[in-house]
Amino acid sequence: MTTTPWRTTVLTLFPEMFPGPLGVSLAGKALSSGLWALEARDIRDSATDRHRSVDDTPAGGGPGMVLRADVLAAAIDAANTASDGPKSRPRLLMSPRGRPLTQSRIVELAAGPGPLVVCGRFEGVDERVIGARGLEEVSIGDYVLSGGEIAAMVLIDACVRLLPGVMGKQESGADESFSDGLLEYPQFTRPQAFEGQPIPEILISGDHAKVAAWRRAEAEALTRARRPDLWAARPSRQPNAEPRQNRPKSTTDG
Repeated sequence: MTTTPWRTTVLTLFPEMFPGPLGVSLAGKALSSGLWALEARDIRDSATDRHRSVDDTPAGGGPGMVLRADVLAAAIDAANTASDGPKSRPRLLMSPRGRPLTQSRIVELAAGPGPLVVCGRFEGVDERVIGARGLEEVSIGDYVLSGGEIAAMVLIDACVRLLPGVMGKQESGADESFSDGLLEYPQFTRPQAFEGQPIPEILISGDHAKVAAWRRAEAEALTRARRPDLWAARPSRQPNAEPRQNRPKSTTDG
């Protein structure tokens, strides 16, 4: 029995932008080997006039144009009725007003069949189609891009790297930033000394328990300093058994 790979469908006015960066490195190798699948569909294919119009002026006036509800709804429906577009997939709209994308949401999306992703353009999307087609608005940050395509690539890449067989070692993602509500601890490799700075002795001590404790303490310290919002949101914040001033100095220490 053949397992259907994780699949994502992207609705965009610029399908030629895909796969773009998703066609190289880990994601590209996995795409070529069939571990996941990507379909970029042109929203203009659902336009009904000879000019293939997809937008119109905003109701109530104002600058710019708005993506039409009827055209986008038709594009979503066409994707959902395609043989490779099951209706059970999450429907996402990349939007700066959406909920911030988190690693926990990425894990959920990677565990599913793969989302349908709508890339907005212009001043936005007619509000009626968002409700009528159950679009989940997703943001990758508090800034505005020219369109949703780059944001969609960010989301897809974050999902693909978690798929079985994509990373060389599945545990590679276990200790990354946000995996436990913490930023990742500092990493070191050869040479043992670089411009007068050695690798912290504890990391080359061979004592795995002490290494784990050091990494945990460093991750907690970084999170407290750089992302107090993440630190405050953690359900349990146990003080580390080894005080920071008694730990070996690392490059993150002031």
